[in-house]
Amino acid sequence: MKHILKCSLCGSYTTAEACPKCGGKALSPRPARFSPEDKYGDYRRRAKELQSCKEVCK
Repeated sequence: MKHILKCSLCGSYTTAEACPKCGGKALSPRPARFSPEDKYGDYRRRAKELQSCKEVCK
């Protein structure tokens, strides 16, 4: 069974690994599963904070 994927470049939805419109990489649109024992939560929050800082600083 194929799952629906979202293009990282143009935002369109597809079932292919590559977007048929722009050729970008298609990723799962679903967020990661939540766990109270999240081993990588701090790392993910820091990476998200750095990414948002880079976007604001441009």
